[in-house]
Amino acid sequence: MPKSEDILFMRRSLELALKGGGSVSPNPMVGSVIVYKGDIIGEGYHERFGGAHAEVNAIASVVDESLLRHSTLYVNLEPCSHFGKTPPCSDLIIEKGIQRVVIGCRDPHAAVAGKGKAKLLAAGIEVTEGVLEAECKKLNEAFIKSHTAGMPLVALKLAQTLDGKIATSLGASRWITGEEARGEVHRLRSLYDAVIIGEATVRADDALLTVRHCAGRNPLRVVLDRQLRLPLEAKIFGSEASTMLFASSSWSGLPKVEQLRQKGVTVLFVNEHTGELDLRQVLLELHNRQILSVMVEGGSRLSASFIREKLVDKIYMFIAPKLFGGDALSAFAPLGISMPDQAVNLRIEQPRFFGHDLLLEASVEA
Repeated sequence: MPKSEDILFMRRSLELALKGGGSVSPNPMVGSVIVYKGDIIGEGYHERFGGAHAEVNAIASVVDESLLRHSTLYVNLEPCSHFGKTPPCSDLIIEKGIQRVVIGCRDPHAAVAGKGKAKLLAAGIEVTEGVLEAECKKLNEAFIKSHTAGMPLVALKLAQTLDGKIATSLGASRWITGEEARGEVHRLRSLYDAVIIGEATVRADDALLTVRHCAGRNPLRVVLDRQLRLPLEAKIFGSEASTMLFASSSWSGLPKVEQLRQKGVTVLFVNEHTGELDLRQVLLELHNRQILSVMVEGGSRLSASFIREKLVDKIYMFIAPKLFGGDALSAFAPLGISMPDQAVNLRIEQPRFFGHDLLLEASVEA
């Protein structure tokens, strides 16, 4: 059982780590706290990719460095033990003589994976691991999946009515949810490395897929356009953010490919699978470009395709207190579930409200 003070200071480390959201990928979000006789004397977090790590910033913030030899350092992820863009944090901890280190969870990166902890122990430092481990793993679930499964974390985002409809019988969908919910969508969008949308949804909404209702970076916009049908004038091909388009290999010879590239669009080709783009190949291409997390913002067909291929890790479902009726478009109509035991099982987390709209965040159970 972790000590109460260890839980308290690890929670603070997690709070600090969150500040790096949207800025540090493909690195993990990490926060660190240094405690002397029950008081915090130093704090830091990994602020940007390529910048100093959390432990380095925390140590640098300590005014009286002599106290470090009698202090405990808390960090939500195992200190690194290798040279990357910065020197190993474990070496700095040893150099400063810190007597105890409390770790939230192990770093899955092959260059670390227990080596940081082992180096600290070999130097005679007391190490406690696994404090708030579940929370620490959830914070960096995209980083962990990237290094354990070799694929990005995939989340679906949908907005639906209470009766499960994402558009009316005429295809109209603006706006199902209110301003508060749409603001949260933009905040979530800023935290993901990429957003994926299908050609049909782009055509219907002329979607821009940038972050506009909150502060934050624009993710990479990924368009799935199997037959290169979208017009060059589509907003998503504008210069507001980077855009990548995936098409079928059989359409690679069209003049439109070079026209898109002249507009700054990265065009890639993948194979087809059951008449659609091979989504697994798409995700592998993104992983190879250090994309750790993607949010799918397509319609019912694209969402169902990701679920059928067992590629979805979590779902953000915004539910508006509205009814569209039976002829409207259902969120997952193409899934084709015929028996209850074929259902996709979810684990729902604490519901949250944004204005009158309910957000259910759910993990997809294997």
